[in-house]
Amino acid sequence: VQLQASGGGLVQPGGSLRLSCVASRSIFSIDVMGWYRQAPGKQRELVAATTNGDITNYTDSVKGRFTISRDNAKNMVYLQMNSLKPEDTAVYYCCAIWGKFYWGQGTQVTVSS
Repeated sequence: VQLQASGGGLVQPGGSLRLSCVASRSIFSIDVMGWYRQAPGKQRELVAATTNGDITNYTDSVKGRFTISRDNAKNMVYLQMNSLKPEDTAVYYCCAIWGKFYWGQGTQVTVSS
């Protein structure tokens, strides 16, 4: 599975961004689609994930602000990010868990005034 992420950019604190990830094949049968992020000097961490049964999971720091969704018909996964904070600044990676981890190339999100 190849994954292509897009939608990152520079946004002011309190702003919003929507990240998109398109897969090279149908995601209908892929167990988990998710977003990770890695800030400079920090380990990569799970941000949000969604199963093919529409169960979602979020890291505590983004609950109530971020929403993950998937469109199986379009092979797409989205991450709507609202009320962004400077600490959300990181490279965001789309991933698919289907026997193993598949990673996209990452998209930079910078939250700064």
